[in-house]
Amino acid sequence: MKKLLNTLFVTKQGVYLAKDGECIAVKESGESETATTLLRVPIHTLESVVCFGRVTASPQLMGFCGESRVLLSFFAETGRFLARVQGPVAGNILLRRAQYRLADGAEAASQIARSIVIAKVSNSRKVLQRAARERGAESPALNAATERLKAILDRLRVTRPLTVETLRGMEGEAGRDYFQAFDEMIVAQKDVFTFEMRSRRPPLDRVNAVLSFLYTLLTHDCVAALEGVGLDPYCGFLHADRPGRPSLALDLMEELRAVLADRVALTLINRQQLKAKDFDVRESGAVWLSEVGRKTVIAEWQARKREELMHPLIEERILTGMIPHVQALLLARHVRGDMEGYPSLLWR
Repeated sequence: MKKLLNTLFVTKQGVYLAKDGECIAVKESGESETATTLLRVPIHTLESVVCFGRVTASPQLMGFCGESRVLLSFFAETGRFLARVQGPVAGNILLRRAQYRLADGAEAASQIARSIVIAKVSNSRKVLQRAARERGAESPALNAATERLKAILDRLRVTRPLTVETLRGMEGEAGRDYFQAFDEMIVAQKDVFTFEMRSRRPPLDRVNAVLSFLYTLLTHDCVAALEGVGLDPYCGFLHADRPGRPSLALDLMEELRAVLADRVALTLINRQQLKAKDFDVRESGAVWLSEVGRKTVIAEWQARKREELMHPLIEERILTGMIPHVQALLLARHVRGDMEGYPSLLWR
């Protein structure tokens, strides 16, 4: 599937990206014509290129990507977003105008936001339940968190309208309950991987470093999926608009992060694919994945995206990597008025 294996991740430091015919060339030692070419990828096989750290690109390559509608994104080594290069905005202007009208309407925005929050809470609860089953032993912390999330779901499913502000509060409450039990799902390497609370900028432990990096990858996929169907990834329904923040991509990510990113993080830790040596601990207390650690995470992330599942709404088997694209398409249909509501993904 093109949209699954469409992303070129560049993690090697000091490399240079250049246009080479109809290909993207990754070169080792700067811009000279004699530089060693490490990799050549035909651009028609790509939809996006993600660069981490000290990676540079020629102006010709940037223009080539723009003309070919290949999204070129730059991140710091830590996973922090820096910049994005893209060509003319694709998509139907009527669709985007409808999106902006819905986002400005309190009732319409709250209906979409409620669907997203219900999916986030339900999917987070499924991850906790799965972890409890796999432990094979009683876990009061996991059971208590599962019950608290069930109570929040019951409140979300009331028939009366809920404001977006109320929904944001309930989403935050669910996130706190979920992460309070997250450490219970880590069953290996407890001397190295412990989780007390979510820390973002910067991550303050190895678990948070893995989560932050995976959320960066998932956000990138959600942005690409939304742009692919013509929606504006910066105009959200649950997340407030802020300059430079892809609010709609973050909305879409909320319903997917537990079952996609969090489960990958737990797999990497519990199967001991990541170890203490795969992290850099700074004097400031910040903890980041090393280059080797990032490669390990990306490899598992891409492997997970190749797994198949039955989509509960369209009732077809699809690759996991296609989920953001399918959900973006369903959201676009709702925005256009082809569907009565937005059917967020409820994991089974």
